[in-house]
Amino acid sequence: MLKQRIITGLILAPIAIGGIFFLEPLAFSWFIGFVIAVGAWEWANLAGFSKQVERFGFAACLAVLLYASSFIDVKYVLGVSVLGWLFALYLITQYPNKTQIWSSRFKRLLIGVFVLVPAWNGLVYIRGAELTGFQYQGQSVSSLWLILYIMFIVWGADVGAYFAGRTWGNKKLAPSVSPGKSWAGVYGGLATIVLFALGASLLLEMSLNNTFILVAFTLITGAISVVGDLFESMLKRHRGIKDSSQLLPGHGGILDRVDSLTAAAPVFTFLLIIAGWLV
Repeated sequence: MLKQRIITGLILAPIAIGGIFFLEPLAFSWFIGFVIAVGAWEWANLAGFSKQVERFGFAACLAVLLYASSFIDVKYVLGVSVLGWLFALYLITQYPNKTQIWSSRFKRLLIGVFVLVPAWNGLVYIRGAELTGFQYQGQSVSSLWLILYIMFIVWGADVGAYFAGRTWGNKKLAPSVSPGKSWAGVYGGLATIVLFALGASLLLEMSLNNTFILVAFTLITGAISVVGDLFESMLKRHRGIKDSSQLLPGHGGILDRVDSLTAAAPVFTFLLIIAGWLV
């Protein structure tokens, strides 16, 4: 299993990095759109639609919705996503109670729209936007680095949680949803990304005020990424499956790899827009 995870990771990493840094904005939107469409194919099964015609049908419909959403002011799409993830946190805290709110197949399918579409909008907006007010060695900082920064938030929170959880993880975070996660893991993950944010601040020679904002945004995004992970775990537990699919040997499915990112990307992008850092 570990060997499979390493091999798959070594294959996926250069594809992801290449997609971020070497594709033009339109090609990047198609690249991310394809990943999201595959995620939609998996989500249909997560919602309880197991027939291939149903799963491909949902993936096709979601692709159309991605295109349609590009004509809506991104702030509205991302703002709705922020509210949606706060509601998701509420549902997680109530599980296994109040599942009637979301347990029907069509409701779970609709939830997939609100999870996947804003994630695409957030990443695509960053790719085409400009990062204002920041320079490195006299040069403007490309917004491309923000996409990588979001990924490092997600990875850092995950890695920090793993080691802190193994060392001090006695008090469980949400045992009915994901028994392996602990509060110590959350704190360890958040501490890791705070150090990462401070390192980025030093590298860019940020003012104290901007450093505080970056750390705050990073913490919020890291916390929401945990919600994204838990939310998919809750849906998988309700569905009675371990992985969203078997597309990625050793890793499960696309959703299993990007569940945290689908929450982190729209929230972080929204915060940067509100702060005036992205135009």
